[in-house]
Amino acid sequence: FLSSPPSGCITRLPLPEPGSARGFFLASGCFLTPFQFTGCSFGAAAILQYESLKSRLQTLSSFQRQLILLVSMVDDFWNSLTEGQKTVTGIIALNAAVLCCWRIPSMQRSMLKYFTSNPASKTRCLPMALSSFSHYSIIHMVANMYVLWIFSSGIVSLLGKEQFLAVYLSAGVVSTMVSYTCKAATGRLYPSLGASGAVMAVLAAICSKMPEAKLGIIFLPMVTFTAGTALKALVAIDTAGLLLGWRLFDHAAHLGGALFGVWYVAYGHKLIWRKREPLVKLWHDIRSPGSRGSRPGRGPGVFWYAV
Repeated sequence: FLSSPPSGCITRLPLPEPGSARGFFLASGCFLTPFQFTGCSFGAAAILQYESLKSRLQTLSSFQRQLILLVSMVDDFWNSLTEGQKTVTGIIALNAAVLCCWRIPSMQRSMLKYFTSNPASKTRCLPMALSSFSHYSIIHMVANMYVLWIFSSGIVSLLGKEQFLAVYLSAGVVSTMVSYTCKAATGRLYPSLGASGAVMAVLAAICSKMPEAKLGIIFLPMVTFTAGTALKALVAIDTAGLLLGWRLFDHAAHLGGALFGVWYVAYGHKLIWRKREPLVKLWHDIRSPGSRGSRPGRGPGVFWYAV
C-alpha cells in the first residue's frame, strides 16, 4: 500500500542559480531544441529532393541531361540581365536573323530590295525601317550590337523600355531620311544598311544626358574620357567624313541619328512623350467604352495612368 510520506521526508532538488553556467545551459536548451529540429527538417528535405532528382536524372538519356543543363544555364543567364539588356536582346536576335538571311542565295534579291536603303530604288519607304536591322558584315553587326548592349541599361533606365523602343525605331527612320537627303543632294546614290544611325541616337542621348560620365575603350582600358567629349569627337569625325565624301560608313545616317538622340532628350521627351495623355485616354475609352475614363471614387472624365 502506498501512503504519502511525512512532510519531513520530502526532498527538494536545489535549483540552479540564475547566473550560474548550469542555469544558462538548462535555459538555452529549451530554445535550441526547436531550432535544431527545424534545421534537421530542412536538411532532410534537401537530401530527399536530391535523391529524387538523382533518381529522375538516372532514367534520362545523355541528351536529355545536357538539354536540362543548358536550359538551366540559359535561365540563370537571363535572370542575371538588367531590364535594358533584356530589352535589346530581341533587337540583337532580329539583327542576327537578318544577317543569316543575307547568306541565303535565294534571298539576295529580296534583301537588296527591302533591307538596304537607297534613294534611287523603287522601294524607298519600307527599307527606311528594315535597313536599321540589316548588316551584311559580321564585324559591322557585332560592333553596333556591342555598343547597344553597353548603353542599354542606361537608356532603358532613363526612358523605360517602351519609350526606348519608340526612340530606337524612330531614330532608325530619321537617320535613313537624313541619309536619303544627303545622297540626293550630292548625287551619290548608293545603297547603305546597318543599325548605326539608331545606335548613334542611343549613344548621343546617354552622352548628352550624362556628359560627365567616364567612358573607355575596351582594348585600351587605361584611356578614359568623358561622355561629352566622346560625343563631340564622333560628331566631328562624321561631319568630316560627310564633307570629304568618305564611303566607308554612312556618315549622314550617323549624324542624323546623333542629332535625333540629342534633340529627343533635350526637347522631344517634353514635346512627344509627356503629351501622350489624350492618345492614351482615347485608347482607354476604346478599350473600356462604358467607363468613360472614370474610376471608382473619382469624378467622371478623370483619367489616371502610370507616369
